[in-house]
Amino acid sequence: MYVQTLTLIFLQARASDWHPAHNIYCILDENYENMEPFKDMATFLKDSRIAKALTDRTKRYTSHVRMFWKSARYDEKEKMIYSAVQKKDENDKDIDVEVKFNVGDVRRVLDLRDSDDDPIIVPERLCKGLWLRMGFTGHVNDKYLKSKFCRPYKFLVHCVVQALSHRKGAYNETSDYIMNIITCLVLNRPYNISQVLFDHMIDNIKGEKYIMCPRFIQMLLNDQVLDLLKDPAD
Repeated sequence: MYVQTLTLIFLQARASDWHPAHNIYCILDENYENMEPFKDMATFLKDSRIAKALTDRTKRYTSHVRMFWKSARYDEKEKMIYSAVQKKDENDKDIDVEVKFNVGDVRRVLDLRDSDDDPIIVPERLCKGLWLRMGFTGHVNDKYLKSKFCRPYKFLVHCVVQALSHRKGAYNETSDYIMNIITCLVLNRPYNISQVLFDHMIDNIKGEKYIMCPRFIQMLLNDQVLDLLKDPAD
């Protein structure tokens, strides 16, 4: 595997709201052990507009990310996600600090280099046509599984699914928007990844509120709360 796993503390988190393989970063170092068959694909991804989202190694702090999702709400009028995290005041007492972000903040912090004018839907025929040209061996109308690709493209799909998918499981299967992201990367077409990620965060707030995208959430928290308590044991 070429993706960093989480530390033991995360493996011990509640299974109902946390999955250790969700939203992990990817190692795209061409000199990494056993990377030889994937060098060209690793270079392609490092040069792509999702490079930071794939490779940023921001450490996730369980307590902060869990508190964020527990407190999160979405303001439809402002199109803003609001929540709170805890920090220490000058008297070393815990205080709640409000955090808020919109799709533009997601775009900036993850350096996704898309825009509000970019589409969030790609024609299905375009995706299917490309995936067949990428050597997909399954039936065109079946689920698109990364195991059905040759090794370099399997690596591409693996990286995007593990780092960007909102799901906390089913990592062999690609959802429609993951297909869209890969299609637009390969064909160098615009796609509003920021909006898609933001929309899934909103859906999570309105639903079960599992610990979704913990690495991205921690990046957003670090951007707003510079003196956030960071306990190495957390």
